[in-house]
Amino acid sequence: MQKDNYALLGILGPLTAIIFIAASILLSPWFRWETNALSDLGNSVGSDTASIFNLGLLLTGFLTIIYSMTSFMKHAKFTSYVLTLTGFSLQLVGAFDEVYGMLHTQISVLFFATLALASISYMIEKRSLLAGLALIVGLASWILYGLEVYSAGIAVPEAISSMATATWVVLSAFRIYLNK
Repeated sequence: MQKDNYALLGILGPLTAIIFIAASILLSPWFRWETNALSDLGNSVGSDTASIFNLGLLLTGFLTIIYSMTSFMKHAKFTSYVLTLTGFSLQLVGAFDEVYGMLHTQISVLFFATLALASISYMIEKRSLLAGLALIVGLASWILYGLEVYSAGIAVPEAISSMATATWVVLSAFRIYLNK
């Protein structure tokens, strides 16, 4: 069996996001999970780590798009279109940071909505329990945040919903790479 090396981008994309976001957090002593949004790290006026954070989003979006249009397209055709849109919307979040005000907010909402849509699509297309669980975890984090059940910054549901989706994306990439 020949390995599909483009599948590795499905692993590298989320890993890139984690590395760049973690580096931005480590270099920003002012960042608090209790009060901040992740996008605060990418504010081109108010954050010294904006270039690192936004580059990470742009690269992650790019890798996600390439993965979606190559290996993943053969694996889950319909979900690949949604995942491509997710990658593009992530790039827009990095390009139009908080300085852009409402435009940034609308693009961020689009990104998180496409995360949920990708999970719904994959859950249906591949009958994936993990995508269903990712959807539930992601939505629950946003609902509980909105209802103020817990006290935290918006970075918490942002991270939870993103990581939940990343779990099935990475697992799909491993499966494709191993031809299973």
